[in-house]
Amino acid sequence: MKLGILGGGQLGRMIALAAHPLGIPCTVYDPAPDPCAGQVCDTIRGEFDDHQSLFRLVQASDVVTFEFENVPVETARWLAERVPVFPPPRALEVSQDRFVEKSFFRSLGIPTPPFAAIESRADFDRAIAEVGLPAVLKTRRFGYDGKGQAVLRTPAEAEAAWESLGGRPLILEGFVPFRREVSTIAARGRDGSLAVYPLTENEHREGMLHRSLAPAAPLPEVEDHHRRVLEELDYVGVLAIEWFDVGGRAVANEMAPRVHNSGHWTIDGAVTSQFENHVRAVCGWPLGSPAAKGHSGMLNWIGTHPPFATVLREPLAKLHWYGKEPRARRKIGHVTLNAATAPERDAALARLD
Repeated sequence: MKLGILGGGQLGRMIALAAHPLGIPCTVYDPAPDPCAGQVCDTIRGEFDDHQSLFRLVQASDVVTFEFENVPVETARWLAERVPVFPPPRALEVSQDRFVEKSFFRSLGIPTPPFAAIESRADFDRAIAEVGLPAVLKTRRFGYDGKGQAVLRTPAEAEAAWESLGGRPLILEGFVPFRREVSTIAARGRDGSLAVYPLTENEHREGMLHRSLAPAAPLPEVEDHHRRVLEELDYVGVLAIEWFDVGGRAVANEMAPRVHNSGHWTIDGAVTSQFENHVRAVCGWPLGSPAAKGHSGMLNWIGTHPPFATVLREPLAKLHWYGKEPRARRKIGHVTLNAATAPERDAALARLD
């Protein structure tokens, strides 16, 4: 079994590292000359519309997956005509447009914030009147880690946001007074089997994930909602969904049809990591147990990192370096901690945070 991976970032790197002990060689496909995943497996360089280079990936692969959701849907469909591609291209199509994504959630009876699509200034004014302020204005496509969005609390902020983001397809979402942000992560096999990880609680800073804690206190209905999404998409692989906890009620924020930053704790804190279960799922192999081993935490390193020696002096810490040059707002690594109790975990996190 040979696995092709569209995208050569840190998620592709961690998929390849998880595949190696299973005896599955990987090849990443990326436009960059030196993707960090290429440090641990074979690489094919090419643009996502370069069919000649993509065919080399077909020849090198028994199955193809992807590590980020902005792979062109046309590329995934072209490949799927020649080699199995999982998750299915439809999952990419739904997740790449925030309006389509929110409408998809609504069609399944999953709660979302109020939202409205915007194509023009008249649409923008109408959306503000319908959704109200405060609200969040977002680009419909290509936004991640807080990019392409602005919080609107006043008419003046709304005007400034339109000047910055207007002229492209947008979505206005009502501001959600959430108690906490959580994520569900689950793998679905080709045979429909499921491996559902414990709920994860997340803390963001400046729109980027700062840390995750698991297992988190339960939130009713999220697993049922997540299962409905997987079944509707006939999904194969790992899917993550981010939620707002609004007074004990789950409100969907967004989904990621791939392994997810908030699931990095599973590498050292679960019986089977999200990366290994993703590999197993797309290759048609039985899934492993997603059970937590004690209480885990994950800290992201964004732009900079503490001295490695400082991290390694922490007995509970496991260091994960992505082999990327540090720069502002770039994810360059993370540290995971696993402890027998939540207080022990939290004390260790405080020493490193």
